Amino acid sequence: MRNLSLTIAFLMVQFLTWAQDSPHGEEFTIACDVCHTSNSWKIDPAYSTFNHNTSQFQLTGQHTQVVCRSCHTSLIFKDAGTECMACHTDMHEQSLGFECDRCHTPNSWIVPNITEIHQLSRFPLLGAHATADCFECHPSESLLKFEPQGIDCFDCHKDEYYAAINPNHVLGNFSTDCFECHLVNAFTWAGSGFNHYFFPLTQGHEIFECTLCHINGDYSTRPSTDCFDCHQSDYVATSNPNHQSIDFSTNCTECHTTSPGWKPATFDEHDAMFFPVYSGQHNNEWNDCIDCHSNPSNYAVFTCIDCHEHNQSEMDDEHDEIGGYAYNSPACLECHPTGDGEGSFNHSASNFPLTGAHVDTDCASCHTNGYQGTTTICFDCHIEVYNASTNPNHVSAGIHTDCEVCHTTDPGWQPALFEIHDEIYPLTGGHLSTDCFSCHNDNYSNTPNVCFDCHSEQYNQTSNPNHTVVGITTSCDECHTTNPGWTPANFEIHNDFYPLTGAHSSVDCYSCHEGVYSNTPNVCFDCHSEQYNQTSNPNHTIVGITTSCDECHTTNPGWTPALFEIHNDFYPLTGAHSSLDCYSCHEGVYNNTPNTCFGCHASDYNQTNDPPHASAQFPTDCELCHNQSAWEPSTFNHDSQYFPIYSGEHEGEWDQCSDCHTNPSNYEIFNCLVCHEQGDMADEHSGVTGYVYNSIACLECHPDGNNKFNYNSNFNR
Repeated sequence: MRNLSLTIAFLMVQFLTWAQDSPHGEEFTIACDVCHTSNSWKIDPAYSTFNHNTSQFQLTGQHTQVVCRSCHTSLIFKDAGTECMACHTDMHEQSLGFECDRCHTPNSWIVPNITEIHQLSRFPLLGAHATADCFECHPSESLLKFEPQGIDCFDCHKDEYYAAINPNHVLGNFSTDCFECHLVNAFTWAGSGFNHYFFPLTQGHEIFECTLCHINGDYSTRPSTDCFDCHQSDYVATSNPNHQSIDFSTNCTECHTTSPGWKPATFDEHDAMFFPVYSGQHNNEWNDCIDCHSNPSNYAVFTCIDCHEHNQSEMDDEHDEIGGYAYNSPACLECHPTGDGEGSFNHSASNFPLTGAHVDTDCASCHTNGYQGTTTICFDCHIEVYNASTNPNHVSAGIHTDCEVCHTTDPGWQPALFEIHDEIYPLTGGHLSTDCFSCHNDNYSNTPNVCFDCHSEQYNQTSNPNHTVVGITTSCDECHTTNPGWTPANFEIHNDFYPLTGAHSSVDCYSCHEGVYSNTPNVCFDCHSEQYNQTSNPNHTIVGITTSCDECHTTNPGWTPALFEIHNDFYPLTGAHSSLDCYSCHEGVYNNTPNTCFGCHASDYNQTNDPPHASAQFPTDCELCHNQSAWEPSTFNHDSQYFPIYSGEHEGEWDQCSDCHTNPSNYEIFNCLVCHEQGDMADEHSGVTGYVYNSIACLECHPDGNNKFNYNSNFNR
């Protein structure tokens, strides 16, 4: 009968238990045994089969290491929000919206690609904006508040507009739409950064010396865009041809482009107004105006007989039956106004035009055997000259017999182009414009082909640096090219004297040597003492930073990054501090940075609510509880002041302060009953007089956390 009563009582308890609402909320449908066992309600991770990634919030990055209670502050799990703001304080004070994942990831709060993110905004960073400090445009006390800024230039550059005096933007009533004049991708307000769209600067106009057009530095009015207004002096001074005397049009673009030197100039009206030279038989038969206009001061004068290969006797014969024939240029133009030969023989139209020395050569000199079948091959007529040449000896040197490869028809066989010179010695750089005599001394046999053999005098006389004293190699091409003036000199062996790295690799030689290449310092401070003395962030002189610059800096441009390996002499960087970027602590100012934890982390101290450090009057000596690796785990000397949780039977039996202190706003309240169930406790205290199931009674009887009853307790009477 007694067993039946126990069975009924057990079933009643089970029924009452099932009838209760789930502590996880009415909509919670996960079976209890997914997380709990029959041993205790306390979750044992070894037996839990719950996979958080099947929920609406997958755990990635640092979320995989977070204790569940950090997000689930109550047993109703759905109350934990899935938005970042549900758990994390908005350090940007709603200035960037609520979509934290636009910049941050669960891996870290640090944003490594700020510039790339900014390029997707309504104001991509171009030109000088790409190198500007963020806080020049986004100033705030916290340095984390990025309120929207205007994207019009004038929003940020109003001061520059009012301060501009050349020209004075205010007096000139200049537009405040800066884009009209300035380029957004430039690095300067003037010169290359100016938007000169209203008058394209091309070819000869591609200059950056603005004062050449804007005389006296006056930019308040734009110069005329009419060529003649700027180039009247060039028009008047031109003598080839004399533009004024011929009354050329002042509309320069009719003949000229903006190419430097006014060439090529195309006078297309010549054919219609005077004589066809761009069409007909004279097209491409001339190079310069003076070919026909031999008197450059008077273009009314022209000559036909200086260009045409016909001599007077031939012309006399050809015009034997022409009445009024005269051998002079005006007569030529009179009878041949279109330049057409009208059936008469024209050697220029034959398969052997007469040029150079051939023009004045007597016909019989070539046509000894009549005018039929005369050879047109140079060597056939000049074989004797070829064989007799000694400078150089064409036969012994094996120079080919295609005379026109090197020579023209100019008298005296000169100049000789000798285009096959590169097969013997390549002509480049300064050698291209050097006359032959400079190297050959009129002797074209056995000329040296080693630089030093010709330039030993320059080598020995060079004093900057002194090649002989320094012991520089006589293989000139190791440093020099054939460019004129021996510059630029590559000096690829510079690293044998001083390695060029970082910013030094792109610095022009003059920046360090100032034109003097002997005794140049090779110690950083010797060149950069001025930067050292003027540095104020931090002040190197006052702080007493070493003058051995390479202890902190590399040769990278801008002196950054600065390793500052002696930082530990001022403040040791350990734990989390060792991976912080300098700006996190110094915010761009390296003087008077606090060296106490609270000095930097006062806001962390004041905002902490688990437990609330300020209201609980925790000490501001952070290192009493925390280390420099992370805020957690924190070591609080709980055992000696309150209750042993780092030793005794409670050691290792808890994870978070909130396990016992269920009210995070008042840490005087504690709860023992979360872990110690009433049924178990009732059995264990069945023989204890005055036993009460509450946390205050627990602490009263077990002040050391030991499960042995304290008989000195007020409850044991």
